[in-house]
Amino acid sequence: MSDAPQCPECKSDYAYEDRGMLVCPDCGHEWNPAESAATEEGLVVLDALGNPLADGDAISIIKGLKVKGATSDLKIGTKVKNIRLVEGDHNIDCKIPGFGAMKLKSEFVKKA
Repeated sequence: MSDAPQCPECKSDYAYEDRGMLVCPDCGHEWNPAESAATEEGLVVLDALGNPLADGDAISIIKGLKVKGATSDLKIGTKVKNIRLVEGDHNIDCKIPGFGAMKLKSEFVKKA
C-alpha cells in the first residue's frame, strides 16, 4: 500500500504521485499535497505583520478605517479583544467598543 492520502473527491485509497501532484486513478482528480496539508490544519489567518491569529486573540487596528453608516471612523491603535476567525474576504469577526459588531480584514490589524 502506498503512503499517499485518500482522494478528497472520492475517498479512493489508490492515489499516486505524478510530478509533484497527487492523482486519483478512479475519478481523475489531481491535487497538490502541500495545499491539502494546509487546509487540514484549519483556518490560518495572518495579521499585517505575518503573525498567526487565533480565536480569542486581542488585536489593534493599524490603519484608519472608514465605516459605512457610522458618524466616525475607526482610529489607528483601536484595540479589539476576543476576536473570532471566519472564512471569507473579511476574516475577523469582532465587537468594537463604540461601534458594535463588525467584520475586519486581517491585513489592517496586528496582534496586540
